[in-house]
Formats: sequence, structure tokens, C-alpha cells
Amino acid sequence: MSVVCPDLRGYGQSSTPELDAEHHVYSDRAMAGDITSLMQQPGHERSSVVGHDRGSYVAYRTALDHPGQVEKLAVLDCVPIVEALERADARFAELWWHWFFFATEQAERVITADPMAWYQPDARRMGQENYDDMVAAISSPATVRAMREDYRAGLHVDRSRDEADRDASRRIACPTLVAWSRDDDMEDLYGDPGAIWESWCEQSPRTAVIESGHHMAEENPHQLAWDCCTIR
Repeated sequence: MSVVCPDLRGYGQSSTPELDAEHHVYSDRAMAGDITSLMQQPGHERSSVVGHDRGSYVAYRTALDHPGQVEKLAVLDCVPIVEALERADARFAELWWHWFFFATEQAERVITADPMAWYQPDARRMGQENYDDMVAAISSPATVRAMREDYRAGLHVDRSRDEADRDASRRIACPTLVAWSRDDDMEDLYGDPGAIWESWCEQSPRTAVIESGHHMAEENPHQLAWDCCTIR
């Protein structure tokens, strides 16, 4: 079994292509195309896809747009972006205000002025290698600009595509795991996130609550790996 862990466009050590006015370059559909192309490189016709947070949007878009290539899906700490935005009440705005700040022109200037103060990476919780990778990424103005563009795409083209899929009753065909962190805010915002995913999946999704904070892969890799490996 092979495991491939790509950085999405604009994140980590990945590419930072030029922006476009409609935000298509950093859309989930564009990144899903990257993922399927990457999956084909080792010669795998079908693969399991796992995504966390922003990566979850790309993961479920990959399953929706390329169902023949996705055998199983795991979405971690997210609900479909249109579902999140339609539930964006005062509490959401208080907790996730950065979604809307990142869409502004001021965000890049504010973040690049002092990226360490903005992101506050924690080497103890993340591990030194992950910490070093993150510090290198957030220290690059091009990467910060690209990460911000991902959020702008989410508020616009990604939301529109979710709406179109929902209106057309398109659903995720493969077995799906919906997992969220015990000590994050998913349950505060959505109650049971798994219930929201029910209408997006042909098969009732399996759910799991990971005993961790938001960075579940770093904080509780054993439980997360077990739950991902038991998707049926």
C-alpha cells in the first residue's frame, strides 16, 4: 500500500500559480484535478482520499467530480462549504471570522507583517518537522497570498459548485468517514456534523469523534489511522 501526502496549491511546499479574478485557479475543483492526476502517477486506478479542514473540501470535491477514482473517502473537521456558509450565524462569525477576513485585500499585508505572531505555530504539539515546514511556508509572501486565495474561492466559486451539486442531487458514491475533533468547535457549531453529511452521501456515512484538538493527525494519529482504515 502506498500513502501519498500532497500539499495543496498554495500550502506548504506546493506551487503558487497566478491568481484569477474568478478564483478558479485555487478552487476545490482545480485542486481535485491535481489530486486525481497525482493519484494516477503511481499507476493506481482507484484510491482512498483523506482530507482535513481545507483539505476536506478538496477531498469531497474529488469524490464528487471523479467518482470512478475514489474508492473510499474521509472528511475530517468539516461540513460541505455551502452548509457551513448557510449556517453562518453570529457564533460562526465570532469563531470563524478569519474566513471573511482572509477574503479582504488587507489580510495579506497584515499576515506577512508578522506571520509568526499571526499563526503562532506550536513546535511541541506539532513536532519539529511539521513546525519547520509550517514556518517556512508562512514566511513566504507568495504562499500567504495563495492560502488567502483558497478562502476567497471557498466563499464564491466553491460555494456555487456545492449549490449546483445539491440542486442536481449529486452525491458521494463511495463509503465515507466523517470525523471531527472532540476539543474543537465542530459540535458547538453543528451539533452532529455526521447528520449534515447524510444528504451528501449515497451510503450513510460512518462517524468518529477523535480525542484531540483541531490538529488530529498530529495529536492522535493512532485513533485517526484506525478509524480511517476501518471505513466500510
